[in-house]
Amino acid sequence: MSRYTFGGDEHVFVEVDEEMSLEAFFTSLAMTNAVREANIDGVIEICPANASFQIKFDPDKIHPQKMMDMLKEMEQTAEKKEAKLDTRIVEVPVYYQDPWTHETLMRFRERHQDPNGTDLDYAARINGFDSVEAFIKAHHSAPWFVSMVGFVSGLPFLYQMVDRSRQIQVPKYLRPRTDTPKQTVGYGGSFSCIYSVRGAGGYQMFGITPMTIYDPKQEAPYLRDFMVFFKPGDIVKWRPINREEYDSINADVQAGRFEPRTKDVVFSLDDFNADMDGTNAKLMEALYAD
Repeated sequence: MSRYTFGGDEHVFVEVDEEMSLEAFFTSLAMTNAVREANIDGVIEICPANASFQIKFDPDKIHPQKMMDMLKEMEQTAEKKEAKLDTRIVEVPVYYQDPWTHETLMRFRERHQDPNGTDLDYAARINGFDSVEAFIKAHHSAPWFVSMVGFVSGLPFLYQMVDRSRQIQVPKYLRPRTDTPKQTVGYGGSFSCIYSVRGAGGYQMFGITPMTIYDPKQEAPYLRDFMVFFKPGDIVKWRPINREEYDSINADVQAGRFEPRTKDVVFSLDDFNADMDGTNAKLMEALYAD
Protein backbone atom coordinates (compact mmCIF):
# COMPACT_ATOMS: atom_id res chain seq x y z
CA MET A 1 0.00 0.00 0.00
CA SER A 2 1.32 3.43 -0.92
CA ARG A 3 2.11 6.03 1.74
CA TYR A 4 0.11 9.26 1.49
CA THR A 5 1.16 12.47 3.24
CA PHE A 6 0.18 16.13 3.02
CA GLY A 7 2.75 18.77 2.14
CA GLY A 8 1.24 21.79 3.81
CA ASP A 9 -2.18 22.81 2.50
CA GLU A 10 -1.36 22.57 -1.21
CA HIS A 11 0.38 19.25 -1.84
CA VAL A 12 -0.21 15.52 -1.53
CA PHE A 13 2.89 13.33 -1.71
CA VAL A 14 2.44 9.66 -2.60
CA GLU A 15 5.29 7.19 -2.03
CA VAL A 16 4.37 4.07 -4.00
CA ASP A 17 7.37 2.10 -2.73
CA GLU A 18 10.53 2.72 -0.71
CA GLU A 19 12.70 1.30 -3.48
CA MET A 20 12.65 1.67 -7.23
CA SER A 21 10.99 -1.06 -9.29
CA LEU A 22 9.15 -1.12 -12.58
CA GLU A 23 6.04 -2.21 -10.69
CA ALA A 24 6.20 0.94 -8.54
CA PHE A 25 6.85 3.06 -11.62
CA PHE A 26 3.82 1.66 -13.46
CA THR A 27 1.56 2.32 -10.48
CA SER A 28 2.83 5.89 -10.22
CA LEU A 29 2.46 6.42 -13.97
CA ALA A 30 -1.08 5.03 -14.01
CA MET A 31 -2.12 7.26 -11.12
CA THR A 32 -0.61 10.46 -12.51
CA ASN A 33 -2.15 9.73 -15.92
CA ALA A 34 -5.51 9.21 -14.20
CA VAL A 35 -5.20 12.58 -12.44
CA ARG A 36 -4.37 14.26 -15.74
CA GLU A 37 -7.26 12.60 -17.58
CA ALA A 38 -9.73 13.41 -14.78
CA ASN A 39 -9.05 17.14 -15.29
CA ILE A 40 -9.80 17.79 -11.60
CA ASP A 41 -10.75 21.38 -10.84
CA GLY A 42 -8.07 22.79 -8.55
CA VAL A 43 -5.15 20.57 -9.59
CA ILE A 44 -2.27 22.86 -10.52
CA GLU A 45 0.68 20.56 -11.12
CA ILE A 46 1.43 16.84 -11.42
CA CYS A 47 5.03 15.90 -10.59
CA PRO A 48 5.90 12.21 -11.19
CA ALA A 49 9.13 10.71 -9.81
CA ASN A 50 10.84 7.31 -9.89
CA ALA A 51 8.61 5.49 -7.38
CA SER A 52 6.49 8.35 -6.10
CA PHE A 53 4.71 11.50 -7.20
CA GLN A 54 3.37 14.79 -5.87
CA ILE A 55 0.18 16.67 -6.69
CA LYS A 56 -0.10 20.42 -6.18
CA PHE A 57 -3.63 21.79 -5.85
CA ASP A 58 -5.59 24.88 -4.85
CA PRO A 59 -7.23 24.15 -1.45
CA ASP A 60 -9.83 26.84 -2.15
CA LYS A 61 -11.10 24.73 -5.05
CA ILE A 62 -10.67 21.21 -3.68
CA HIS A 63 -10.40 20.18 -0.03
CA PRO A 64 -7.05 18.47 0.80
CA GLN A 65 -8.74 15.38 2.23
CA LYS A 66 -10.94 15.04 -0.84
CA MET A 67 -7.83 15.27 -3.02
CA MET A 68 -6.17 12.50 -1.05
CA ASP A 69 -9.28 10.31 -1.10
CA MET A 70 -9.52 10.65 -4.89
CA LEU A 71 -5.90 9.56 -5.25
CA LYS A 72 -6.49 6.49 -3.11
CA GLU A 73 -9.44 5.50 -5.31
CA MET A 74 -7.26 5.93 -8.38
CA GLU A 75 -4.66 3.60 -6.90
CA GLN A 76 -7.24 0.85 -6.44
CA THR A 77 -8.24 1.22 -10.10
CA ALA A 78 -4.60 1.30 -11.24
CA GLU A 79 -3.83 -1.97 -9.43
CA LYS A 80 -6.52 -3.77 -11.46
CA LYS A 81 -5.24 -2.60 -14.84
CA GLU A 82 -2.79 -4.57 -16.94
CA ALA A 83 0.64 -2.95 -16.79
CA LYS A 84 1.02 -2.25 -20.49
CA LEU A 85 2.39 0.88 -22.10
CA ASP A 86 2.39 2.32 -25.62
CA THR A 87 5.80 3.93 -25.77
CA ARG A 88 8.91 4.29 -27.93
CA ILE A 89 12.46 2.96 -27.92
CA VAL A 90 15.25 5.40 -28.75
CA GLU A 91 18.89 4.82 -29.67
CA VAL A 92 21.22 7.27 -27.92
CA PRO A 93 24.86 7.41 -29.12
CA VAL A 94 27.45 7.59 -26.32
CA TYR A 95 31.14 8.41 -26.56
CA TYR A 96 32.47 6.57 -23.51
CA GLN A 97 35.79 7.72 -21.96
CA ASP A 98 35.59 11.00 -23.85
CA PRO A 99 38.18 13.76 -23.23
CA TRP A 100 35.69 16.34 -21.85
CA THR A 101 34.22 14.37 -18.97
CA HIS A 102 37.69 12.94 -18.29
CA GLU A 103 39.17 16.41 -17.92
CA THR A 104 36.31 17.42 -15.64
CA LEU A 105 36.40 14.37 -13.38
CA MET A 106 40.18 14.70 -12.93
CA ARG A 107 39.66 18.26 -11.63
CA PHE A 108 37.45 16.94 -8.84
CA ARG A 109 39.26 13.82 -7.61
CA GLU A 110 39.43 15.15 -4.04
CA ARG A 111 35.63 14.83 -3.92
CA HIS A 112 35.63 11.22 -5.10
CA GLN A 113 35.76 7.87 -3.31
CA ASP A 114 38.82 6.86 -5.35
CA PRO A 115 41.10 9.86 -6.05
CA ASN A 116 43.65 7.69 -7.85
CA GLY A 117 41.47 6.41 -10.70
CA THR A 118 38.64 7.53 -12.97
CA ASP A 119 34.91 7.24 -12.41
CA LEU A 120 34.77 4.26 -14.78
CA ASP A 121 37.73 2.58 -13.02
CA TYR A 122 35.88 2.88 -9.71
CA ALA A 123 32.50 1.78 -11.09
CA ALA A 124 33.99 -1.28 -12.79
CA ARG A 125 35.89 -2.35 -9.68
CA ILE A 126 33.07 -2.07 -7.15
CA ASN A 127 30.67 -3.90 -9.49
CA GLY A 128 33.07 -6.82 -9.89
CA PHE A 129 34.12 -6.33 -13.51
CA ASP A 130 37.60 -7.30 -14.67
CA SER A 131 37.99 -4.26 -16.90
CA VAL A 132 36.47 -0.90 -17.77
CA GLU A 133 35.62 -2.29 -21.22
CA ALA A 134 33.56 -5.10 -19.67
CA PHE A 135 31.75 -2.60 -17.47
CA ILE A 136 30.98 -0.34 -20.44
CA LYS A 137 29.56 -3.34 -22.30
CA ALA A 138 27.28 -4.10 -19.35
CA HIS A 139 26.14 -0.48 -19.33
CA HIS A 140 25.10 -0.38 -22.99
CA SER A 141 24.10 -3.98 -23.71
CA ALA A 142 20.59 -3.89 -22.16
CA PRO A 143 17.92 -1.20 -22.62
CA TRP A 144 16.94 1.34 -19.97
CA PHE A 145 13.57 2.67 -18.83
CA VAL A 146 13.05 6.42 -18.36
CA SER A 147 11.40 6.53 -14.95
CA MET A 148 11.54 10.29 -14.31
CA VAL A 149 12.46 13.56 -16.01
CA GLY A 150 13.62 16.36 -13.76
CA PHE A 151 16.29 17.70 -11.36
CA VAL A 152 17.12 20.17 -14.11
CA SER A 153 15.00 20.71 -17.22
CA GLY A 154 14.98 17.70 -19.50
CA LEU A 155 17.28 15.42 -17.47
CA PRO A 156 16.11 11.77 -17.71
CA PHE A 157 16.63 9.22 -14.95
CA LEU A 158 17.04 5.75 -16.46
CA TYR A 159 16.58 2.36 -14.80
CA GLN A 160 18.34 -0.67 -16.31
CA MET A 161 16.01 -3.38 -17.61
CA VAL A 162 17.76 -6.43 -16.16
CA ASP A 163 17.19 -8.61 -13.10
CA ARG A 164 18.41 -7.37 -9.72
CA SER A 165 21.52 -9.58 -9.75
CA ARG A 166 22.81 -7.73 -12.84
CA GLN A 167 21.85 -4.23 -11.75
CA ILE A 168 24.79 -1.81 -11.80
CA GLN A 169 25.04 0.29 -8.64
CA VAL A 170 27.47 3.14 -8.07
CA PRO A 171 27.31 5.79 -5.31
CA LYS A 172 27.41 9.49 -6.08
CA TYR A 173 30.53 11.57 -5.39
CA LEU A 174 31.34 12.20 -1.73
CA ARG A 175 30.85 15.91 -2.47
CA PRO A 176 29.20 17.25 -5.63
CA ARG A 177 31.22 18.79 -8.44
CA THR A 178 30.66 22.40 -9.42
CA ASP A 179 30.95 21.48 -13.10
CA THR A 180 29.56 18.78 -15.41
CA PRO A 181 29.69 19.00 -19.22
CA LYS A 182 26.40 19.29 -21.07
CA GLN A 183 25.01 15.90 -22.16
CA THR A 184 27.23 13.88 -19.85
CA VAL A 185 26.04 10.31 -19.35
CA GLY A 186 26.22 9.81 -15.59
CA TYR A 187 25.40 7.26 -12.92
CA GLY A 188 24.26 7.45 -9.31
CA GLY A 189 22.74 4.71 -7.16
CA SER A 190 20.85 2.43 -9.56
CA PHE A 191 20.12 5.17 -12.11
CA SER A 192 21.86 6.36 -15.22
CA CYS A 193 21.13 9.86 -16.52
CA ILE A 194 21.98 12.43 -19.15
CA TYR A 195 22.84 15.92 -17.89
CA SER A 196 20.77 18.16 -20.15
CA VAL A 197 22.75 21.32 -19.35
CA ARG A 198 26.18 22.16 -17.99
CA GLY A 199 26.26 22.60 -14.23
CA ALA A 200 26.90 21.07 -10.84
CA GLY A 201 26.41 17.36 -10.25
CA GLY A 202 27.38 14.37 -8.17
CA TYR A 203 26.80 11.39 -10.47
CA GLN A 204 29.76 9.39 -11.77
CA MET A 205 30.68 10.42 -15.33
CA PHE A 206 31.00 7.66 -17.95
CA GLY A 207 30.81 9.48 -21.27
CA ILE A 208 28.94 12.04 -23.34
CA THR A 209 26.30 12.03 -26.07
CA PRO A 210 26.24 14.39 -29.04
CA MET A 211 22.42 14.14 -29.11
CA THR A 212 20.64 17.28 -27.90
CA ILE A 213 17.95 16.31 -25.37
CA TYR A 214 16.86 19.79 -24.20
CA ASP A 215 16.54 22.82 -26.47
CA PRO A 216 14.61 25.85 -25.17
CA LYS A 217 14.98 27.47 -28.62
CA GLN A 218 13.53 24.31 -30.22
CA GLU A 219 15.90 24.47 -33.17
CA ALA A 220 16.51 20.71 -33.34
CA PRO A 221 13.98 19.18 -35.79
CA TYR A 222 12.88 16.50 -33.31
CA LEU A 223 12.33 19.09 -30.54
CA ARG A 224 10.10 21.54 -32.40
CA ASP A 225 6.96 20.22 -30.73
CA PHE A 226 8.43 20.36 -27.23
CA MET A 227 11.78 21.52 -25.86
CA VAL A 228 12.31 18.38 -23.74
CA PHE A 229 12.97 15.13 -25.60
CA PHE A 230 12.43 12.43 -22.99
CA LYS A 231 9.28 11.55 -21.09
CA PRO A 232 8.59 8.87 -18.46
CA GLY A 233 8.05 5.49 -20.07
CA ASP A 234 10.56 5.97 -22.89
CA ILE A 235 13.01 3.11 -23.43
CA VAL A 236 16.64 3.92 -24.26
CA LYS A 237 19.33 1.83 -25.92
CA TRP A 238 22.83 3.26 -25.57
CA ARG A 239 25.06 2.83 -28.64
CA PRO A 240 28.83 3.22 -28.09
CA ILE A 241 30.61 5.46 -30.61
CA ASN A 242 34.18 6.68 -31.13
CA ARG A 243 35.54 10.21 -31.51
CA GLU A 244 35.16 10.25 -35.29
CA GLU A 245 31.48 9.28 -35.09
CA TYR A 246 30.91 11.70 -32.22
CA ASP A 247 32.24 14.57 -34.34
CA SER A 248 30.12 13.48 -37.31
CA ILE A 249 26.88 13.23 -35.29
CA ASN A 250 27.63 16.49 -33.50
CA ALA A 251 28.04 18.24 -36.87
CA ASP A 252 24.68 16.83 -37.97
CA VAL A 253 23.07 18.02 -34.73
CA GLN A 254 24.44 21.54 -35.19
CA ALA A 255 23.27 21.61 -38.83
CA GLY A 256 19.78 20.37 -37.93
CA ARG A 257 20.22 17.12 -39.84
CA PHE A 258 20.22 14.67 -36.94
CA GLU A 259 17.17 12.57 -36.08
CA PRO A 260 17.47 9.91 -33.36
CA ARG A 261 16.57 6.36 -34.34
CA THR A 262 13.15 5.87 -32.71
CA LYS A 263 10.49 3.16 -32.98
CA ASP A 264 7.05 2.88 -31.41
CA VAL A 265 6.64 -0.23 -29.24
CA VAL A 266 4.24 -1.76 -26.74
CA PHE A 267 5.81 -2.69 -23.41
CA SER A 268 4.13 -5.25 -21.15
CA LEU A 269 5.43 -5.50 -17.58
CA ASP A 270 4.03 -9.02 -17.21
CA ASP A 271 5.84 -10.20 -20.35
CA PHE A 272 9.03 -8.51 -19.19
CA ASN A 273 8.94 -10.14 -15.74
CA ALA A 274 8.29 -13.54 -17.35
CA ASP A 275 11.23 -13.25 -19.77
CA MET A 276 13.45 -10.19 -19.36
CA ASP A 277 16.11 -11.13 -21.90
CA GLY A 278 13.51 -12.26 -24.43
CA THR A 279 11.55 -9.01 -24.06
CA ASN A 280 14.73 -6.97 -24.46
CA ALA A 281 15.66 -8.93 -27.58
CA LYS A 282 12.24 -8.14 -29.12
CA LEU A 283 12.74 -4.46 -28.29
CA MET A 284 16.10 -4.53 -30.09
CA GLU A 285 14.49 -6.23 -33.08
CA ALA A 286 11.89 -3.47 -33.23
CA LEU A 287 14.52 -0.73 -32.96
CA TYR A 288 16.69 -2.12 -35.75
CA ALA A 289 13.95 -3.69 -37.89
CA ASP A 290 14.90 -1.75 -41.02
